[in-house]
Amino acid sequence: MKFEISEKLAIVNLVDSVIMADGEVHKGEINAFSDLMEVIDFDSNFLLQARNLNTENSISLLKGMPQDKKERLIKILEDIAISDGFVHEKELEVITHVISSIGTSNT
Repeated sequence: MKFEISEKLAIVNLVDSVIMADGEVHKGEINAFSDLMEVIDFDSNFLLQARNLNTENSISLLKGMPQDKKERLIKILEDIAISDGFVHEKELEVITHVISSIGTSNT
């Protein structure tokens, strides 16, 4: 699945939000993030640019995506959250907020 540059920035911003949600960056999350770089084709400079967005800007950008891209986004966020072996409550809150805000029925 190919994402537009603006979508990638927003996705990376939300992924970063999930990783940072519990206040700790785990090795599994770093590995999952590295894998994601290859999957959706972005580099480490993207993270710096993505951090200039806020979560609500990212969500607004992603609301207009087709349903299949929204479902892929949720799967990415879920994979990042579980990558350290445990889904923290704060990570789940970020993902739930994204799901309810972008208008997808995926859970």
